[in-house]
Amino acid sequence: MTLTAVQRAVRNILIVVALAGLIVGLVLWGRGDSAAANAVWTGATIPVLSVLVVEIVTSLRRGDFGLDIVAALSMTAALLFGEELAAVVVALMYSGGQALEAFAERRARSEMTALLSRVPRKVMRHRDGALEEIALDDVRPGDRLLIRRGDVVPVDGRVAGGVALLDLSALTGESLPQRLAVGAAVMSGASNAGDPFDLTADRLAADSTFAGIVRLVKQAETVRAPMTRLADRYALGFLVVTVALAAAAWLATGDPIRAVAVLVVATPCPLILAVPVALVAGLSQAAAQGILIKGGKALEVMAGIRGMVVDKTGTLTDGQPRLVETRVADGIDAVALLRLAASLDQASHHTIAEALVAEAKGQGLTLARPEAVVETAGDGVEGSVEGRALCVGGRRFVAARCGLAEPPQGLGGPGQVTVAVGVDGVWAGELILADRLREGTAELIAGLRAIGLNRIVLATGDRPDVAEAVVAGLGFDAVHAGLTPERKIAVVIEERARGRVMMVGDGVNDAPALAAADLGVAMGARGAAASAEAADVVLLVDRLDRILPGLKIARRARAIALQSVMAGIGLSVAGMVAAAFGMITPVEGALMQEAIDVAVILNALRALRGA
Repeated sequence: MTLTAVQRAVRNILIVVALAGLIVGLVLWGRGDSAAANAVWTGATIPVLSVLVVEIVTSLRRGDFGLDIVAALSMTAALLFGEELAAVVVALMYSGGQALEAFAERRARSEMTALLSRVPRKVMRHRDGALEEIALDDVRPGDRLLIRRGDVVPVDGRVAGGVALLDLSALTGESLPQRLAVGAAVMSGASNAGDPFDLTADRLAADSTFAGIVRLVKQAETVRAPMTRLADRYALGFLVVTVALAAAAWLATGDPIRAVAVLVVATPCPLILAVPVALVAGLSQAAAQGILIKGGKALEVMAGIRGMVVDKTGTLTDGQPRLVETRVADGIDAVALLRLAASLDQASHHTIAEALVAEAKGQGLTLARPEAVVETAGDGVEGSVEGRALCVGGRRFVAARCGLAEPPQGLGGPGQVTVAVGVDGVWAGELILADRLREGTAELIAGLRAIGLNRIVLATGDRPDVAEAVVAGLGFDAVHAGLTPERKIAVVIEERARGRVMMVGDGVNDAPALAAADLGVAMGARGAAASAEAADVVLLVDRLDRILPGLKIARRARAIALQSVMAGIGLSVAGMVAAAFGMITPVEGALMQEAIDVAVILNALRALRGA
């Protein structure tokens, strides 16, 4: 067994020993044999106390001073002063509390654990006309894989055969499956909800989107939040106050049982248990929404954000040019013009050419094979499609091929790209493309204002006129354009002076600014690895509107953690004072503390539910 399994087995044995000892002792006590009952209760307490002492010594050797010392003192004092029943109740409370904490954390980590458990180990690969099962690490770019119904897509790739019906809910929170045709990009980690299809691998498994997500999840699980360190930070002070109060009660009354009662009630389980459970529950709830927050520390910072600096291209906008308008000459059909232009552009690797091809395929158009293609770098492409001479590219390039001294008066505003098309030596029309705002951006800005963000700023390397046109009417507090990566950092630092600020970006050039912000948010796991590594939060789907639920989840989780701590510690302190005045017996104090523990943990688990 692994160490974790051994620890789990020991914990379960201790619960059984303490519970059995408590029950047997009560039976003996009910029969009037109090001596035998006390002996059984003592025997059931000693194993729990012994394991606890070993754990304390081990922690002290590592330099960790924990609050479990209070539990050890309370059990020891109860045994020394003849309160065996209280001792065994505390033993059961301690061992049962550990089990309850473990259960609560497993429940809180449910969504993050679900992501990790989805990692495939084997894949089916086409080879020499047959299928073979291979290890995931043996997949190479270009391999053709069979993705069966229910399989998790193992690597990033493209649909090579069939139609892919993909369930992305585990990655992005999307409830409806996505249907993709041949040639469409597929993100690893999605599961096949439809018929089997073939996938051509684009990357190694270790470099794929889902592998990156798994690495980020594991990193998030290892980061402790500042709130969870409160128990360690104040452990010595709490211990001193507890011992002082117990000693004062004993000295003032001469009754050592009051000191025992104070120690029994003193265990600050609300601080030890409630904070990590609530914060981990928040992390898990965010993961279910496609928002990967790298640990409790990032979640706490996220809860206090008051401003946002956002990049434009690929963040505020889609980052991919889309067809927004078509202008055609007389007698030319707009759809036919797009089909011809896209057919020729299949031979080009230019970003605009690829955007036109994607647009045509997205409209369901069947593209023809281009022939005799000649590309002039930076200007355009010439060739033949279905026997017709075509030229596609810049306006002056096409005008020259059509025998025009100057191109006709064109369309296009800030941030738009005009693609001219000539057919058989005649000017046929223009296709206007633009990088559009992400869907729901206006609603997101309004929502951020509603929850208290007082500064929303655009920081982009694009031209000022383009930047101003993109955010017109959105109510941004400031627009900074033409920025270098260094100037983006300066903008973030300036905004930090006004309060906690998050930076949202997607590219390599955004990584320094993400690191400079109080909270860095990277767009999409398919974005640049540098930005994902520098960020504190990664949106697993390229949707900017996920920021709003992420902020709400963070704020709610932190509020629940604080609520649990304040209520739990308040009740514990009240119980300690009551015990010092002789109003609570050691047994009553132990039972009261166990009830407090259960209550605060159940309250902390509320962070798993939506607001």
